[in-house]
Amino acid sequence: MKIGFIGLGIMGKPMVKNIIKGGYTDVLVNGRHQDVLDELAECGAKSATYQEIGEQCDVVMTMLPNSPQVKEVMLGENGVASYMKAGSVFIDMSSINPVASKEVADALAAKGVEMIDAPVSGGEPKAIDGTLSFMVGGKPELVEEYKPLLETMGASVVRCGDVGAGNTTKLANQIIVACNIQALSEALTLAQKAGVDPELVFQAIRGGLAGSTVMDAKAPMMIEGNDKPGFKIDLHIKDLNNALDCAHSVGAPVPMTAEVQEIMQWMHNHEGGQKDHSAIAQYYEYLTDIKIGR
Repeated sequence: MKIGFIGLGIMGKPMVKNIIKGGYTDVLVNGRHQDVLDELAECGAKSATYQEIGEQCDVVMTMLPNSPQVKEVMLGENGVASYMKAGSVFIDMSSINPVASKEVADALAAKGVEMIDAPVSGGEPKAIDGTLSFMVGGKPELVEEYKPLLETMGASVVRCGDVGAGNTTKLANQIIVACNIQALSEALTLAQKAGVDPELVFQAIRGGLAGSTVMDAKAPMMIEGNDKPGFKIDLHIKDLNNALDCAHSVGAPVPMTAEVQEIMQWMHNHEGGQKDHSAIAQYYEYLTDIKIGR
């Protein structure tokens, strides 16, 4: 199986490395930065154009920022789809609006190309160690066929329905993560303002009902003042914009999502867009003039 992979950013680069480690050694890659292409070449990947990827690859995979980029790469002038052969497969691992996923799938179907949408959760750390969670939409038999490929990058691969279901599930995931981070920020701010050590609060409650993967990952970062991005605020803003658009389309009430989106937008407007989404805590630090845990 020859694989094409487009999008070699904070997530895509380690995902390609894990694909190769998993035994898929015939991999063509396309990205913007020569240093990344050189690094992946050392692992066995080969740089290629859109045309080369479309013409030569049995499966094309993308890990791109948002819907416009996926549409441009696949369906734009000289896009990959114009070179793909009938019977090949497109797996989009980007987090985009599910409406856009269905639009791309329909356009590819006209060429005899199948599509799976398979967005991920876990951020850079899990992309590096190959333990991402995949939320997948596509035909059951197609998902089953390509599950071993996805499992080279992830610890969990769950089919959620047809094309678009993967990204709908990812939007639900991003709502829960964002609201958890906001609640955690408020809770640790309360502890600090009340004179209780946030670290001890974290240790006391992490094993109870309030405990979560989000808390375990983000509370230490808030307490240390570490805002190095594993998942950037600007990317979470993008995801929540898609969630709000989708919710408005289907008539789902999402007031908590709208509130946390406003906090993230405030962070973006105050030079926080490239920080980790746990930096939402800095919004509360600004309001209270305290530093959580410090």
